[in-house]
Amino acid sequence: MNDLNIGIKICEIRKKQDLSIRDLAKLAGVTPSLLSQIERGLANPSVNSLKSIASALNVPLFTFFMSEVDKRNLIVRKDNRKKVILPGNNDVVYEVLSPEINDNFEFAIMNLSPNTSSCSNFIEHKGYEIAYILSGEANLYIDEDKFTLYEGDSVKVPIGSRHRWENITNDDTKVIFAVIL
Repeated sequence: MNDLNIGIKICEIRKKQDLSIRDLAKLAGVTPSLLSQIERGLANPSVNSLKSIASALNVPLFTFFMSEVDKRNLIVRKDNRKKVILPGNNDVVYEVLSPEINDNFEFAIMNLSPNTSSCSNFIEHKGYEIAYILSGEANLYIDEDKFTLYEGDSVKVPIGSRHRWENITNDDTKVIFAVIL
């Protein structure tokens, strides 16, 4: 893990906005000397100083605490997707579309083989599930209700709703979905 250097972040943002140390110091209400020391990692700013600098740069405070992301790691190539097959059920294959599976956001394609169900028991999430039928058709059971969805249809499954997907046709069904926790 990379060490977080708030001063370097401040300096980068300041330079992108074409501000001198003096200009930013004046806008933030701090001395140019303090700002210079912060940028070089020689001084630890107070929370109030950081708030003032963030406000002067017109950026959210959390911007200073975010790690740099290798943008190449944000892409998931179609032939490099992680596949998830639940034990004992080869008829349902999930292809993970998001690069991270430990975020508060899951994005995947569920491939339902003909005449199969996503699970034997109902499942529920601590977040919303939003789904779109890419191809085929599926029955969606939400609590005690059954809905048939066709290619092009979409649905939002409420938080905590017990649900499961079912393909009762002789064709494959693909459902793209996101779960926001």
